[in-house]
Amino acid sequence: MEKLLPEEWLSRLSETWLNTLMVALVAVAVTLLVRWVGLAILRKVANGFILARQLILRAEQPSLWLMPALTLQAVWTSAPDDLPMIRSVQHLNGLLVVALVTWLGLRCVTAIADTVSIRHPLDIEDNLNARRIQTQVRVLVRCLNSLVLIFGTGLILMSFPAVRQIGTSLLASAGLAGLAAGFAAKPVLGNLIAGLQIAISQPIRLDDVVIVEGEWGRIEEISGTYVVVKIWDERRLVVPLQYFIEKPFQNWTRATSRLIGSVFLWVDYTVPLEPLRDEVQRICEEIPHLWDGRVCVLQVTDSNERAMQLRVLLSSVDSSRNWDARCHLRERLIAFINGHYPNCLPMLRAEIASKSVPQVQEPEAAVDVARQPPV
Repeated sequence: MEKLLPEEWLSRLSETWLNTLMVALVAVAVTLLVRWVGLAILRKVANGFILARQLILRAEQPSLWLMPALTLQAVWTSAPDDLPMIRSVQHLNGLLVVALVTWLGLRCVTAIADTVSIRHPLDIEDNLNARRIQTQVRVLVRCLNSLVLIFGTGLILMSFPAVRQIGTSLLASAGLAGLAAGFAAKPVLGNLIAGLQIAISQPIRLDDVVIVEGEWGRIEEISGTYVVVKIWDERRLVVPLQYFIEKPFQNWTRATSRLIGSVFLWVDYTVPLEPLRDEVQRICEEIPHLWDGRVCVLQVTDSNERAMQLRVLLSSVDSSRNWDARCHLRERLIAFINGHYPNCLPMLRAEIASKSVPQVQEPEAAVDVARQPPV
């Protein structure tokens, strides 16, 4: 040790550093005690406020490290300037403080998103407004998290003189290098811009029913670069954000979740329509949990040389219930026709006409001549 450090450092290292460390330990202990008392008071005060409760809950773990780090930074700053290695300790502690502040910022942003989710739950009957708000908040929170990470990384890099220019570039995003990086990161930036467009214009929202690439599903997740569509058979379709900006798709819950479905049947021309209309109305009235009472009508929509096509329209509050209602109505209507008009289902008519062929009788004279022996 004597060969590595000067003798004057060794003489002061044991005394000055020991005193500084003792002060640091006492300051950290007092800080943790103040933090514990403060959290207990804040929990009682914030009991009736959702945002305050979520902020305290999310900031509890980062504050456990951030407050002692700030206290240590104050102790190192007040230490003598000629204390050996004090500059390095201050620099390292400053980097730790920046990292912890960045972590705290991310947790606070998450607390805001959690508060919005609690205030606007999706598990309600009419969740159109909740889906709109949660979609905006989730996309904006992801963008804000990216900005917080970039800002924290830039501050850390700017603390090193050798890479200060990199930190400045991250914060300023200017110059030719920034343009080159922008062209290179065009897909990422395109998805980021698409995410902002989706958050503002909202062509899709969480839990929206969509038809994408011929698949029926619901919007399960909207991330910073892609959208996860949960298909009806539990598969997941991952689609880039730009897809919903550049290509057409079907959104069945854009303005409302109500939907009108159709059931098609082919029947014979001899089927009576009025009993079928009465049966359709009766079936719809038996399923009030699936039919919302708006539309229930039977119409003849097509015909050909063999049969005619019937279309039944019925409405429901959402697409899932409409699908179940259509299946139920189709099954009951086929059973009704089979039970009451079994001969009125589509059939192939064929008529075979048979003609009797007259027998040709020989003249009696000719027969007699044929029977006479030759002369």
